[in-house]
Amino acid sequence: MPLFGTGDDPGSSFPELLKRVGLTSASPSGMSTDVMRELGVPHATTCVALTCADGVVMAGDRRATAGNLISHRSMEKVVQADRYSGVAIAGAAGPAMEMIRLFQLQLEHYEKVEGSTLSLEGKANQLSMMVRSNLQAAMMGMVVIPIFGGYDLRRECGRLWDYDATGGRYEERSHVATGSGSLHAGTVIKVGYRPEMSRDEAVDLAVRSLWEAADADTATGGPDALRGIYPVVAVIGAGGWDRLADDDLAPRFEAIVEEVRSR
Repeated sequence: MPLFGTGDDPGSSFPELLKRVGLTSASPSGMSTDVMRELGVPHATTCVALTCADGVVMAGDRRATAGNLISHRSMEKVVQADRYSGVAIAGAAGPAMEMIRLFQLQLEHYEKVEGSTLSLEGKANQLSMMVRSNLQAAMMGMVVIPIFGGYDLRRECGRLWDYDATGGRYEERSHVATGSGSLHAGTVIKVGYRPEMSRDEAVDLAVRSLWEAADADTATGGPDALRGIYPVVAVIGAGGWDRLADDDLAPRFEAIVEEVRSR
């Protein structure tokens, strides 16, 4: 890895810097969809996000599947990007994790080079370019579909973006869901969502949506009290990233169980 002198400018783009020093990641060209299916590439499943009075709530189940098999039971699909933003991913797990790590490094690199943090919309644009750079792999079945959300310090509100496989980004005003259980989870949120919901109300709705998705979609994992595995739920507000502890989530799921039993 070459060292930069005081007069050298590494630039504000970390991916471009990697290209300059010859450290770009290898492309999966030549790998067919059938080959990837035989390899049993793990895929992440259901993630949701919604805005609330305090900012943004992001949540995702913990299961990753490879065909009909459960490949991982405790995968974390909702990840902190920086203090005021986070990413939730669905799709091919390996490329998704690599993309998130590169995105985190890009935000850190930009802050060190420019001396200030990138705006929330600028972060959304950076992630869009990374999704677009994965298009070749996506056309062979290794699709990565993220959700990006965070607290906009300039507007003093939470904001959400959804993406497609080509890197197109679309800002959502209320909520978004992605993954195999997105139809079920998104429907639950659509029915229960209200503008300016409180933090606790939004968390309860996100938890409920994942419960219903797990009940209808085999690739979505519900709470696993036996193993102590619960979905990842985080709130991003004016105070920054705040991931909820399992001790906070367990009673919420227990309340849903009691409600279902009493029907």
